[in-house]
Amino acid sequence: MAELVFFSGTMDCGKSTLALQTAYNYRQRGLNGIIFSMKDRAGDGKLSSRLGLITDAVEVRTETNFWAEVSKQRMLGRVDYIICDEVQFYTREQVDQLARIVDDIGINVYGFGITSDFLTNLFPGSARMLELADRVERLQVEALCWCGARATHNARTVNGVMVREGEQVVVGDTNSKDIIAYEVLCRKHHMQGMTAESANASELSPHTLLEN
Repeated sequence: MAELVFFSGTMDCGKSTLALQTAYNYRQRGLNGIIFSMKDRAGDGKLSSRLGLITDAVEVRTETNFWAEVSKQRMLGRVDYIICDEVQFYTREQVDQLARIVDDIGINVYGFGITSDFLTNLFPGSARMLELADRVERLQVEALCWCGARATHNARTVNGVMVREGEQVVVGDTNSKDIIAYEVLCRKHHMQGMTAESANASELSPHTLLEN
């Protein structure tokens, strides 16, 4: 029976690498599928991992209709699986479409994405995946906070300082005067707003902080 599966985790936990590996495993068995991605670091129409692996993908936009896309592809040939990366950016309606593909067509859909934003709020796409998925799998590769503890939260930084306001989705630099980046932190240091840069500025060692 086909499934809708959500692989979730923080940044740096290997979700895109697993998405690429999943697609590779299917292709090795002679199966055909569609890879979707959105706002990938490598640009439109790409799925890439931080390890340097990259493949072509169908770029997802807010107006993308997955049911229509898959129906069009099935007119050209078989579709045995669907890989969806960066599902946190998808709309709730798009996740509904993916669930319909699983139920009505019988195609396995594998979604990969981070669960919550830099304010610890669920992304709409991830929230809907949690509501509808047949299985939710936490990725086994643990991302680490700068202090060495398991990272559980995503933080946004501006010029090295953690921020707690702003739009939910900001990809790359949006202001030439500021450096906007993301960092994974443990819950403690996310709540304290202490990034690696601010910890270094405070001259506190990871060993010291872990003991506190």
